[in-house]
Amino acid sequence: MSSTNFGITPESLLRQEVLDLKAYPVPDSTGMVKLDAMENPYPLPQSLREEIARLVADVAINRYPDADAQRLKACIRAVIGLPQSLDVLLGNGSDEIIQLLALAVAKPNATLLSVEPSFVMYKMIAAFTGMQYVSVPLTEDFALDLPAMLTAMQQHQPALVFLSYPNNPTGNLFDAEVIAQIIEAAPGLVVVDEAYYAFANASFMPMLTRYPNLLVMRTFSKLGMAGLRLGFMVGSKVWLAQLEKLRLPYNVGVLTQQVAEKLLQHHDVLLRQAEQIKQDRAWLYERLVGVADVRPYVSDANFILFRVMHADKIFQGLKKRGVLIKNLSKSHPLLVDCLRVTVGTPQENEQFIRALQESIHQFV
Repeated sequence: MSSTNFGITPESLLRQEVLDLKAYPVPDSTGMVKLDAMENPYPLPQSLREEIARLVADVAINRYPDADAQRLKACIRAVIGLPQSLDVLLGNGSDEIIQLLALAVAKPNATLLSVEPSFVMYKMIAAFTGMQYVSVPLTEDFALDLPAMLTAMQQHQPALVFLSYPNNPTGNLFDAEVIAQIIEAAPGLVVVDEAYYAFANASFMPMLTRYPNLLVMRTFSKLGMAGLRLGFMVGSKVWLAQLEKLRLPYNVGVLTQQVAEKLLQHHDVLLRQAEQIKQDRAWLYERLVGVADVRPYVSDANFILFRVMHADKIFQGLKKRGVLIKNLSKSHPLLVDCLRVTVGTPQENEQFIRALQESIHQFV
C-alpha cells in the first residue's frame, strides 16, 4: 500500500456541500415527555397489538421482502380511493422519496425550489444530490408570496418545487388557489408534501388528474407508524415509472410491509386517533392563548408553533422540567422566539402547559 494513501482526508475527498452540512439533529429524549417530533402519542389498542404480534411471529425475516410491495400498495390504494390511472411509489419514510426525486432531476445546475421556513430536508437533500437550492421567504403571517414565487420560478427554472401542506413548522395550510397557480406556472414538477394530511381537512390528491406535473407525497409516520418508516408518493404512471428505476431494491422491509398492511386494514382506528389529536390540539391552542406573553399560531397539523419572549431560556426551562419540544428561534428570521410543540396526550399537554407557565414565571 502506498504511504500517500494515509494523506487522504474527508476535506481532500468529499464534496464541499457535504463538508458544509450539519447532520440532522435528533436530541436524546430519555426520561422526557417527548413533544418534539410530531409523533402520534396514542398506543394501538391491545387487541390490535396482539394481532400484530402473531403476524410478526410468522414473518419470514430470513427472506427478502416483496420488492414491489404489491399487497401494501393495494391497501394504500383502497384507503385513499386511488383511481387506476395513477400509481403509488413507496419509500423508507418520505425523506427517501424526496431524495429519489432530487436524484432523478439533478442535471448540472438543476434547481430545487421551496419556501422558508419549511421542512429542512428539502434544502439538505438538494445539497446531498448536488442541486442548486433556492428558497422564497413566506410572508410575515406565513402565507405564500405568489409574486415572489412566480419571479423565482421564472428566474431559476426549477426542476422541482416542494410545498408542504400543511407547512412544517408553521402548521398552516397555504391558499389552495395560490398553490394551483404555482403548479400551472412551474416549469418542472411540483410536489405537494402532505405529511400532516390526517389532521387537515384539505388535500391535493383530487387535483392529480388535472395537473400532469403534480405529485402528492405522504407519510404514515404522523398517523401512528413513525417507527415503521413508510412514506408514499402518488402521481401519473408516466412519472412514477421513471422514478421507480431509482428506488433501491427492497427499500421497504418485510416487517414494515406486513405491519403496515395490518394497520391499514384497521385504518379506522388510526383515523379515530387522529380525530382525538385534533380535539387535543384545540384544547392545547386555547390553553396557550391563555398563557401570558405567549402567541400561538393556528395549526392544521399535529403540532402548534408559538412565539414567546426569551425562547431559548424557556426551551431550557422546559427541558429542566422534563418536557422536550423543538426550539426554532435561530432557524429562520421569521421564527425568532418561536418554539414548536407536538400535540400529546391530555396528560402530556397539561404537563407541558404547567412547565411552560413555570418557565415563563422565571423571567417575569
